Amino acid sequence: MFGPFKPAPHIAELPADKIDARYRFLRWQVFAGIFFGYAAYYFVRANFDLAQKGLIEAGMYNKAELGIIGTGAGLAYGLSKFFMASISDRSNPKVFLPFGLLLSGLCMTMMGLMPWATSGIAVMFIMIFLNGWFQGMGWPPCGRTMVHWWSKSERGSIVSIWNTAHNLGGMVPGAMVLLASAVYFSTHGVEATAKDVWQQALYYPGIAAMVAAIPIYLVMKDTPQSCGLPPIEKWRNDYPDDYNEKTYEHDLSTKDIFVTYVLKNRLLWYIAIANVFVYLIRYGVLKWSPVYLGEVKHFNIKGTAWAYTIYELAAIPGTLLCGWVSDKVFKGKRGLTGFIFMILTTAAVVALWLNPATPEHELAQYAGHAWYENPYQLMDFILMTTIGFLIYGPVMLIGLHALELAPKKAAGTSAGFTGLFGYLGGTVSASAVVGWAAEYYGWDGGFYVMIAGGVLAILLMFITMVEESKHKARLEDHYGK
Repeated sequence: MFGPFKPAPHIAELPADKIDARYRFLRWQVFAGIFFGYAAYYFVRANFDLAQKGLIEAGMYNKAELGIIGTGAGLAYGLSKFFMASISDRSNPKVFLPFGLLLSGLCMTMMGLMPWATSGIAVMFIMIFLNGWFQGMGWPPCGRTMVHWWSKSERGSIVSIWNTAHNLGGMVPGAMVLLASAVYFSTHGVEATAKDVWQQALYYPGIAAMVAAIPIYLVMKDTPQSCGLPPIEKWRNDYPDDYNEKTYEHDLSTKDIFVTYVLKNRLLWYIAIANVFVYLIRYGVLKWSPVYLGEVKHFNIKGTAWAYTIYELAAIPGTLLCGWVSDKVFKGKRGLTGFIFMILTTAAVVALWLNPATPEHELAQYAGHAWYENPYQLMDFILMTTIGFLIYGPVMLIGLHALELAPKKAAGTSAGFTGLFGYLGGTVSASAVVGWAAEYYGWDGGFYVMIAGGVLAILLMFITMVEESKHKARLEDHYGK
């Protein structure tokens, strides 16, 4: 790499009596950087979804057109997460992480404030594509940082905690729509509709993301060795079965990273394909719930914003539980944990689909009432909460599993490979296929697509579970453990 993106050089190791205290302090400083940095990426990851209903109400686009535009995000992010990961593995995360955040925030701010940026399908597709590309600079430096600062036996718990960052950040767009609605009411004296605040749904989070990039740069660090500390495996005396100092602590060639540790890794292929269908559920619900709840379940803009926010909030305890179960109950068996969680997730999606909307003859009765006063909408909130609680565990596990299937210097690329499948397959399908099915076959068609994806995810997680056991047995035979 070049200039400020070059990895920080290793420096002389600190005196032995200073290492422990310095290591503990910097680990949590770095964790704060990747946690709040990645949370800020989610200010501008999916906030476009909250603008979609307003764009439809304003007569600017229909669901099929928005589905096409939305594919730009998944297409760009999937490619970027993979290719930027290979760059990130050879870059300094202190610069790489906040720089991508700054550019992503700028994209969304321009879309909200500059009319030309939303003036047609082609222009919007390009803007969403660019935003998706810059979003790909978020996960890889965080993954790279975690494998350098936390050893394998503690990584399941720390990754599950870190993974809640995107739920914390994902709640912010919904909160900002509520803020925009309150501002609109204070200035106009009437309740805002979706078409009144769609621009704020874009540029409020965009500005917040750009501001957040500054403190993230200030707290981030590169590797422990660049801070005068030993490798994490040496400090904790916690070495993986296949640990080799040359492989784990020295930079690998691009060929070794891509060919040896990614393309030839069969188990990595299994979890990457499973990720397609996990992401189809994750983004199928997240992307289209604001439109679905408004059109079918008669939610107003505040109700959809609350549902969107609660979906992300519920993911935090769900992800933590999933990481704990994976580490403590199933002893590191990521595939088995993901298999169970995907069965429960798919069942919750079916329940959301089958839960009846408020009957037409009762609409007047609940007009003006809050969602929790309407039993039909209350059940939708419970089901949205349940799906959010369950789906992010498998998302986290696949990323964690990918990090553990490659040496530290190839970890970002390994995780980026699963992201490539998740976003090119799952997110694009969630946007285009679900949107197309909902437009031309009604929302039943959209749910058929998501439920089919859930079933396929279950089958693939089962295959992953079986192959994971075989992979562990092969390592034990090879290393005599």
